[in-house]
Amino acid sequence: MIRKTVANASEALQGVENGMTLMLGGFGLCGIPENAISELVRLGVKDLSCISNNAGVDDFGLGLLLQERQVKKMISSYVGENAEFERQMLSGELEVELTPQGTLAEKCRAAKSGFPAFYTPAGFGTEVAIGKETREFNGKMYVLEEAFHADFSFVKAWKGDTAGNLIFKGTARNFNPCMCGAATVTVAEVEELVPAGTLDPNAIHVPGIFVQRIFQGENYEKRIEQLTLRERSST
Repeated sequence: MIRKTVANASEALQGVENGMTLMLGGFGLCGIPENAISELVRLGVKDLSCISNNAGVDDFGLGLLLQERQVKKMISSYVGENAEFERQMLSGELEVELTPQGTLAEKCRAAKSGFPAFYTPAGFGTEVAIGKETREFNGKMYVLEEAFHADFSFVKAWKGDTAGNLIFKGTARNFNPCMCGAATVTVAEVEELVPAGTLDPNAIHVPGIFVQRIFQGENYEKRIEQLTLRERSST
């Protein structure tokens, strides 16, 4: 059995260099690769192009990379929780490519599956379609979208084994699974790392063939973007 485990985030990120394109999993602040992001900040790599559903918040997630001016380009579908992101975008410091959420997920999945491109109706007739090939199918117009090309993909799972098989929890399944195998190197950090053969094969969401490196993360904060509580009843 091939062992894909590495000791920590530092070892997992070996080979990351300036100017690379990175995929980072998660949805909002749910299921983000916290340890990998912290290591990217520590390494100080610059001019990164980051593919992620969102840009984190000002002091957490990808917001940490934005604070250190390590990101050259963000490819995202939702960026409304980060004031520093907004400032950099409006000032022209940061290149931004906004992509419909489903298209973003499919561009990752296409890269994972080996498809160079696909047609989607999302974005036709908007700025999203400018400069792209369009085509009619059964009376409906579609936009040709190319699959992503990334150097590293960083994902976070609830549980994994030494062979790289992964299980995700809840909303963390939105983008993490489709980013596994969508880059030259996929790095998975997990809350619990178990020996190969421990996981129920029927419960595995991503097989280890899509993962090159895996390690057990630590000190997860698991922040909530917007905490809304019901007012206490007076009765």
